[in-house]
Amino acid sequence: MDWKAAARAPACLAWLGLALLLCAGVLQARPVELPAGTNQLSLTPHLQYRHDIGAADGIADAIGHLRAGRFQPVPGGNATFGFQPGAFWFHAAIINRNPDEQRWLLVQEYPLSDRLDVWMRYPDGRMQHQAGGDHLPFGARSVRYRHPNFRLDLPPGEQVELLVRVESESSMQVPLELYTPASFTEVSRDAQFAIGLYYGILLALFFYNLVLWISLRDSSYFWYLFHITAFGLVLFTLNGLGFEYLWPDWPWFADKSVPLSICLALVGMNQFTRNFLELPQRWPAGNLASLTVIGFFVLFGLASFWLPYRIATPVAALAVLVGIAWIVGATIRVVRLGYEPAKLLLLAWGAFLVGTAVFTLLAFGALPKNFFTEYGVQIGSALEMLLLSIALGYRYASLRNENERIAAEANLMLERKVAQRTNEVRSALLQLEEAHARLHESSRRDGLTGLYNRTWFQEAFDRMLGEGRARGQPVSLLMVDLDHFKAINDRHGHLTGDQCLRWAAGRIAGAASGDALVARFGGEEFVVALPRTGRKDALVLAEGIRRALAAAPCEANGHSLRISASIGVHTIHADADCDVDAAFEVADRAMYEAKAGGRNCVRSPGGAALARPQ
Repeated sequence: MDWKAAARAPACLAWLGLALLLCAGVLQARPVELPAGTNQLSLTPHLQYRHDIGAADGIADAIGHLRAGRFQPVPGGNATFGFQPGAFWFHAAIINRNPDEQRWLLVQEYPLSDRLDVWMRYPDGRMQHQAGGDHLPFGARSVRYRHPNFRLDLPPGEQVELLVRVESESSMQVPLELYTPASFTEVSRDAQFAIGLYYGILLALFFYNLVLWISLRDSSYFWYLFHITAFGLVLFTLNGLGFEYLWPDWPWFADKSVPLSICLALVGMNQFTRNFLELPQRWPAGNLASLTVIGFFVLFGLASFWLPYRIATPVAALAVLVGIAWIVGATIRVVRLGYEPAKLLLLAWGAFLVGTAVFTLLAFGALPKNFFTEYGVQIGSALEMLLLSIALGYRYASLRNENERIAAEANLMLERKVAQRTNEVRSALLQLEEAHARLHESSRRDGLTGLYNRTWFQEAFDRMLGEGRARGQPVSLLMVDLDHFKAINDRHGHLTGDQCLRWAAGRIAGAASGDALVARFGGEEFVVALPRTGRKDALVLAEGIRRALAAAPCEANGHSLRISASIGVHTIHADADCDVDAAFEVADRAMYEAKAGGRNCVRSPGGAALARPQ
């Protein structure tokens, strides 16, 4: 008996049954149409869903429930359900009316879902399955992006059935968006810019207060830096950037990082508050309570390595509200005791509490998902950190004024020293930035000709090839070798040869098009990369370079020297499987064909020379 065949039989029968159900027209949901000219569509308002509490249904079971009418519209057109057990199934029927866009990208705009399974069924019976989520390595995603995403092939005019299963111990948020590749590039660029702006604010505050901490040695600045770093890690994790950049091949830690980073942030917040408000002196009972809260978060952070994610994350999310509420209460108490700097602190924590409350309520499904609820914690935390920085400055000013009343002359000297050291550090940082910028630029340039060097050119050319493939545009590569250049060095000396190289570099760069990438490849060889340029145009431009070199002699050290070049041209089409090294090899071979053909000419691989030496 064939045991393997017997074992496969139930699975085959299940898929056969599923295909029969689909072919029988089971999926009767009103289809979503993608009109011509559409490049982005939110699927969420058009979804039907079913909550599989036991997470036991397979694809065939889900089809059966769909046939029986057990799927229902997403409530309010917003697929935010909070922390829920089991799995959720979503369904939509899609008809693409846009003949210019067949390839689409399905994006779940929430980065913390554990597992997503996407099934697509085409009218001819084909089924496609893809999987994603942060329980799979980051490299398994269709596009390397912080949100789970899946490539969809939507033939124009055909109805395609889409079923999505989401299982997660995190908050169940399933905003599904359809994008064309070009639209996704624009949206992701804008989102990355906004996120980069936020982290830019954090970095600016970090380094500014780092300088102050180094100068003043005030522990409040240290705990402020700790708070910024820890909370930056929280948002880095919640935005999916931690999984993308820090632990892409460690799905286990992708879960643990959420409660762990939250605990670190709350430890920093409470310790900063204790120090800033001077609780040990002003309110000993509140100081003891703060130490208890800090101890809880330390222990809970350690326990999160062993606690199930479905327990650790909701508890940590609620603990954020409790921790911030305690900080606000302690600050109000100290304000009533007459400590003026605490007023700014209260305003800062109030802004942060509002943003955190909005984000937490979204996680539990109490608020709909929109720009303000999704990014409320970023907005609130940015305001909070700015206000905390101001509060630190105000506190320092208050202490300084108090010290002035005690010892005016001594405090004045201290203030001058602080200002001097701060200016020195700032000046040193500016000089370091300028030196770094000069060093970075010089590392990209060839010291003799001023053109880009070979190393930087290879990196830039590799990016150019990637962009060309993404946009479906050809890229051309020119390999330019000066003829008989060794004879110039041998006869007139290397100084004359160096002048000739600089002269040739200027001629080549001047003859190349405005967006061309020109570099010295080595010795008397130069390379030119031409984006969005086909073979015909590349040959014309190469001939222009050859003529520019041959048109007039090079005047160097009293010598009038004729310089010509042999040029090899290679065009890489968007669908070609060609890397940087392979492109160089083909262009180099074409250049040697030009040399073999008499020099002072242009050739492409296997092509005839465009010009003969005169």
